[in-house]
Amino acid sequence: MSFFSNFQSSQCPGTISGNALNGLCEKVCIQAQKIFDACIKQIQIENYTLTLTDLTPANPTYPLTFVSARSTTSAGTITSLSVDRLADKPGCARVQATISIPVEVAYTDATGAEGVAQATISVSEDVLLFVPAPSIMPYRVTAEASAVCAEGTFNSDSGTFTVNACITVILKISTDVQILLPSYGYCAIPPAQDYSQEVCAGFFELPLYPQAKSCNKCK
Repeated sequence: MSFFSNFQSSQCPGTISGNALNGLCEKVCIQAQKIFDACIKQIQIENYTLTLTDLTPANPTYPLTFVSARSTTSAGTITSLSVDRLADKPGCARVQATISIPVEVAYTDATGAEGVAQATISVSEDVLLFVPAPSIMPYRVTAEASAVCAEGTFNSDSGTFTVNACITVILKISTDVQILLPSYGYCAIPPAQDYSQEVCAGFFELPLYPQAKSCNKCK
């Protein structure tokens, strides 16, 4: 069993039925990351040059043929950060930063051998965000990012790829805090249920696309 598989208990995650106050038994102090503000930007950049490093296998036979490239982590590296508070908008600040996104590039060489290399895509952000007032516990500016490149061409003279990339960047202002929450007590953990069905059992009965259903948690 699991939280969502044939486990019936009032002490497990799930939808709330009846009065949500029933069962509250204590106030709990937890260590958490409080997000004060966040924003998302999705852009397409064209003719971006990817400089290749750490080619695997080493010493491929040139020229290379681009296959694909995508980010290897959701964490973007922030550099050149500048936060300027706005006098005419209390609590707001102009946040400028460069976000570097590591990507893995797949290619084939002149002999048809497959290979991969590492590269970085850097984008600049200049946005307005809410920034909390100064305190002993400092705020942080962090970035989550994703990059996908579906097409690219090889530059024989420089050994680089020129690509078109689809970029998503989420900037967040956060602080580690101790926050007090109402609690229903400790969570009940159900015993594990071993998987014993046939590999394809139930698979062919699935609909082609997910069925749209309302979610009580989202209301």
